Amino acid sequence: MGLFRRVKTMILADLHKLVDQWEDPIAMTKQYLRELEEHIQQGHQALTQQILAEQRYETLIAQTKAIIEKRARQATLALERNEEAIAKLALREKLLYEKKLSAYEQQYKTVKEKNAYVTEQLKQLQEKYDELSAKQLELIARANAAKALKQMDASLASFHPDHALRGFARMEERILALEAETTAARHFLASKHYRPSSLEEEVENELAKWKEAQAKTN
Repeated sequence: MGLFRRVKTMILADLHKLVDQWEDPIAMTKQYLRELEEHIQQGHQALTQQILAEQRYETLIAQTKAIIEKRARQATLALERNEEAIAKLALREKLLYEKKLSAYEQQYKTVKEKNAYVTEQLKQLQEKYDELSAKQLELIARANAAKALKQMDASLASFHPDHALRGFARMEERILALEAETTAARHFLASKHYRPSSLEEEVENELAKWKEAQAKTN
């Protein structure tokens, strides 16, 4: 059937080669699946029409068989009544309908064969669609991984260890300077609160000791 001719070509094509021809392989796979979905939908519509045709032939065959049986009974009854003319008319119609029945049955057989073919083609298309959907997920994951690796490579390419080391050295020097400033400020505060005793106080203290010692000797 012409409906699946193009689809068959698409299915047999190598997906990886087609991807290489597109700048965006993910967009390509989405377009490919959309086209495949359209053909599957067309196939379902065609199969629906074929099934309706098959049902019409089934009805037509049943009706034709009923007419043949009716004409056979009419011919038998006419012969029993010696009505030869009526018997001939009934037999003539019986033969005509038998020929029609033969044609209908042949057409019915052809329609059923086509239905079986379309059904098998749709099954293969659906299987291919499911396979490519899974493949698309794999390609998307691989593309995302490739983009991430590319970004990492770009970051590593722009990263210079010497610059980083010099930056850390400058930060360390700054921190040492801050620590030195903090230590100096603490010493200043300690010295500010320290009040050395005056000479007069020392004299008074020494005098008190002497008086105490003298009192003990007396």
